Amino acid sequence: MPILERDDAQIWRRRTTGQSLVRWFGWLLGVAIFVYCWQLISESTTWFFVWDAPRIANDIWTRATPPKWEYITQLGRPIWDTLNIATLGTIIALCMAVPVAFLAARNTTPSALFIRPIALLVIVSTRSINSLIWALLLIAIIGPGVFAGVIAIAIRSIGFCAKLLYEAIEEIDHTQVEAITATGASRWQVMAYGIVPQILPAFAGIAVFRWDINIRESTVLGLVGAGGIGLQLSASLNVLAWPQVSLILIVILVAVMISEWVSAKVRGAII
Repeated sequence: MPILERDDAQIWRRRTTGQSLVRWFGWLLGVAIFVYCWQLISESTTWFFVWDAPRIANDIWTRATPPKWEYITQLGRPIWDTLNIATLGTIIALCMAVPVAFLAARNTTPSALFIRPIALLVIVSTRSINSLIWALLLIAIIGPGVFAGVIAIAIRSIGFCAKLLYEAIEEIDHTQVEAITATGASRWQVMAYGIVPQILPAFAGIAVFRWDINIRESTVLGLVGAGGIGLQLSASLNVLAWPQVSLILIVILVAVMISEWVSAKVRGAII
């Protein structure tokens, strides 16, 4: 915040001339990038469909209302499959994420030079690929169905759970660990009595939170053939059965709301 002198009077300015020029140049560069990107988007966009979108949306809304309520009798099994995909996938992921987290944490890994980088690679690789992509790959390998959806959810969840868990392991109170170590306890005893009790609340919270996320993700896996209510949604969309589509969306919304409520209650009880 320089103070400039003019005719024996001090004039306060927030920035110097050089700082102002840099700031304006940054704004100019940002606007130029935006304009360039907008031109690229405009060239590949059919604006007729964009301007006609409100009419199409209103037409679909008219066709989709009221929902076909009698179709709900056929959604019991698909929504049950969706819940099973999310639950089983979360359980499998947690079973695999726990050892990965202990191998990735600096204070529990057997080798920070060799084993920890491998564990971190597993965490990054499983988190970086969306569950839909995992489902597409698994459907090509093991075929369509609920099993492919369960494995896709499990693989996608390993990195998420392991990352949060190994961060919780690194943040434990080392005083308790040192006290147990001073008694002559073995490495496994230190882990069982000094580390695990401290991370159990974090583990429970991570498990419930990830299950809540997996409920949402499993509802759309059926769009690629991985079972669940998404399969019914895809079939209804293919035949333009809009009243069925609206009912399926309502069921998905209710299922997600219930899972959110259960997740919030469980996390509140744990915390």
